[in-house]
Amino acid sequence: MTEIELVCTEIAPALDLLRSAGFRLDLVYPADSPHTAVLAKDGSTLRLTSRPGTQLAEELAPFKPEFVVTRASEDSGAGRAGMLYRDLIPSRLGGRYIASHIRIPAGGPVSDWVHYHLVRFQMIYVRSGWVRVVYEDQGEPFVMEAGDLVLQPPGIRHRVLESSPGLEVVEVSCPALHPTFADHEMELPNGLGDPKRTYSGQRFLRHVASRTSWTWFSSGEAQETGIHEATGGIAEVRTIRAAGAPLVFPRHDGELVFGFVLSGTARLDSHGDHPLAPSDSFVIPPGEQWAVADASDDFRLLQVGTATLD
Repeated sequence: MTEIELVCTEIAPALDLLRSAGFRLDLVYPADSPHTAVLAKDGSTLRLTSRPGTQLAEELAPFKPEFVVTRASEDSGAGRAGMLYRDLIPSRLGGRYIASHIRIPAGGPVSDWVHYHLVRFQMIYVRSGWVRVVYEDQGEPFVMEAGDLVLQPPGIRHRVLESSPGLEVVEVSCPALHPTFADHEMELPNGLGDPKRTYSGQRFLRHVASRTSWTWFSSGEAQETGIHEATGGIAEVRTIRAAGAPLVFPRHDGELVFGFVLSGTARLDSHGDHPLAPSDSFVIPPGEQWAVADASDDFRLLQVGTATLD
């Protein structure tokens, strides 16, 4: 098989040109701002890149903890399948994690294909709007609405089909730089298959907010998601709302402590006082206590935490 590397200035127009010429897209990375793709045609493989020399690491990057506050912004870049990505952790914590605020302003059909990711952890949470998706061995396509999430275990085939105008989701993944592979053989939906199948020790999870009750959490309430069990203890994810008193969070012994403000306002007490507004996000270094105070009645927070992943 012949292998060729083609270096370009901008990958998107070059990728469109090659696909129109009959090349098949097999691999692309990273999802939030693609710079490398692998395509095939007539027994030849073409590596298209705007960043020659960039390679995917075989090992997880060392975790580098950092306190981060990222403010709401409309500054987003074009990512995979025409989605707009806003980077919520610019340092990527040493390359260990990526968190993205993803938008599809126009809505309608999404130019996606059946694909999968090589990841250690990945979750998608709907902030607003709706999106229709389909997953391997999980039956017919289904709609995710605000507050819903899915855990995408490593290697599960899936596809984004369509969305409402103004769809917003939050995606958190490890590692930060991971490949997206196309699967040209599988057609979705593929029936129920084995809904309890595990992928690298994790199982697919669909959390539906409208079916989940609020339970006591700290001095407020939370909707738990079941991700702790589905990941075998790798991660935990919940939606939190305040009940008047400050929310005090204990020290975390793992790695990632990530928060995204879904709605309302509050004040983050960590490394000083930091006002929080919708679409703001933050990362707390492990081993540190932190709190959220002065929350408005409509304050909602997405909280994501992970164990030590080495």
